[in-house]
Amino acid sequence: MAEIEIRQFGCRSDNFGVLVHRGDTTIAIDAPEERPILDALSASGWTLTHILTTHHHADHVAANEALKDRFGVKIIGPKGEASNIPGIDETAEGGDTLDVGGIEVRVIATPGHTLGEISYYLPEAKALFAADALFSLGCGRLFEGDPAMMWTSLKRLRDLPDDTMLYCGHEYTATNARCALDLDPNNLLVQERASEVEHLRAAGKPTIPVELGREKKTNPFLRADDPEFQTAVGMAGADPVEVFAHARKTRDGY
Repeated sequence: MAEIEIRQFGCRSDNFGVLVHRGDTTIAIDAPEERPILDALSASGWTLTHILTTHHHADHVAANEALKDRFGVKIIGPKGEASNIPGIDETAEGGDTLDVGGIEVRVIATPGHTLGEISYYLPEAKALFAADALFSLGCGRLFEGDPAMMWTSLKRLRDLPDDTMLYCGHEYTATNARCALDLDPNNLLVQERASEVEHLRAAGKPTIPVELGREKKTNPFLRADDPEFQTAVGMAGADPVEVFAHARKTRDGY
């Protein structure tokens, strides 16, 4: 069987669009903007068959109906937000395993940024599509959920294998890196990643995807229960939820 192909491209001002393809199946992970998705499809020669929606925010569903009208795609999205997902055909929730045109997709509940957000993990491709739940060196702002909810969600993602490649919804890594360095200034791995990000952005290149294993060692929001990180932020032995909340409040100021 052919390998799964993944193509990432920019949408809107700082969103990522992603196409996942094998055989006659082409999946868009969210639909931030129609034109870049059409351009990516044209460049690849693929025909869109599905959209996997992660959450209801407009910058992730804006092109749902236009793409459905054009291609007749099936739109799958979070059960908890179904009423707010344009064009939705089928719902999914954490713990589900989907067969999307012959591609296995595992659904992970990741509420926090919104109450119903879900992430998609493709074990064969070793790829995680975490939208606005998890960013490189960051996590989503808590618009609807609370720190305890988001910390639980991020631990679910952290449990995935280290060689999983993280794809996320936005190019926020440079700002996240500044915050991560301020929170944990002596972490050599954070320094290394921040330098890499600076060079990638200067060259006009994306900072994503990135190995989840690297994120586990550098992302403040995956390390709220790490004694070294707790010490770095002056909260040794504290409840990880409190440490997470401190880190998220700090990031809100950037």
